[in-house]
Amino acid sequence: MVRTMHPLLALRRTARMIRHTAPLCDGLPADEEVLLDAPEPWLAPALVAAGTGVYEDAAKLLAASRERAEWETRDRCVARLAAFADARPEWFARWQDAAPHDPDMLLVKAELALRRGWASPARAELLRAASPLIAAAAEGDAADPVPWRVALDQARGTNASHTVFETLWEQAVRRSSHHYGCHLSALQYLSAAWYGSHRECFDFAERAAEDALPDSLVQTLPLRAAYIWLTADAGGAPRGPRAAAVPRERLDAAADRALALSARYPEGDAWPAEARNLLVYVLLRLERWPQALQELHRVGPLATSAPWAALSDDPLAQFLDVRDGVRMEVAALTPVGRARRRDRTR
Repeated sequence: MVRTMHPLLALRRTARMIRHTAPLCDGLPADEEVLLDAPEPWLAPALVAAGTGVYEDAAKLLAASRERAEWETRDRCVARLAAFADARPEWFARWQDAAPHDPDMLLVKAELALRRGWASPARAELLRAASPLIAAAAEGDAADPVPWRVALDQARGTNASHTVFETLWEQAVRRSSHHYGCHLSALQYLSAAWYGSHRECFDFAERAAEDALPDSLVQTLPLRAAYIWLTADAGGAPRGPRAAAVPRERLDAAADRALALSARYPEGDAWPAEARNLLVYVLLRLERWPQALQELHRVGPLATSAPWAALSDDPLAQFLDVRDGVRMEVAALTPVGRARRRDRTR
């Protein structure tokens, strides 16, 4: 099993000592080049326009995703736009006034209601109150799975029964059998932190990954299950008896599957950025240091709040400290003679 000592504690003590050690920094972006939660290039213009009060760019982007049935892009776009509307509501208020029956606006409105409900002490009550908004969003396009992902998120926050969950899940997969957002929401519902168990969580994740295309983010669901397990003693569900522990080989297999998925995308690609950040975390918890460093190269300048915000109020600083700590661990594993030969060959 994985040792109970959290490697991040040791990393933070020594990370800053090596930040400017040149041989360990080669190929990685400088600290000042690293961004937190940078939007995808195709989404950034719409967010910039929304920042000036203009909603039309966002509306066109979502309409195009619906018309082309690009459900993964649509889901990510909805989540980003709802987060932006939560912080900067003016542009979204204009959209609601101008097009109160726009199916794309209604979907963002439902996601925004859920986002605010999850952040409130009156969570369950506010999430239940969002039901008419979710129903309106689902009526916007009968083929769209994204409203059903929103409904699955609502079910988790309102203590919905397994019967209700299964009904929603059936509606979701009927529309898109391998939709990542719906699978991720279902995985969270089935986790020990909510209404399932670690075994249910892993079984669901592994079955879904086996059925998914090689380049689908569904391939990272076992990684998500591994992350849930590894963080269960830090605020999630209790792990219970050690007899119920997840075997180390199952955690390694989840990381290996995510590594294979990550290798299919270019370094610094925004699409798998969050999965790559989670993979770095899991790899360092498993003390697979060389692969963690390899993955940090693939992350490039794109740090994400998950998982680092769960460890620090400053997730970007946490990411940088972890990055330096991984360099240090890899350096400690590298024989001095080999390191010198490598330096001479550069």
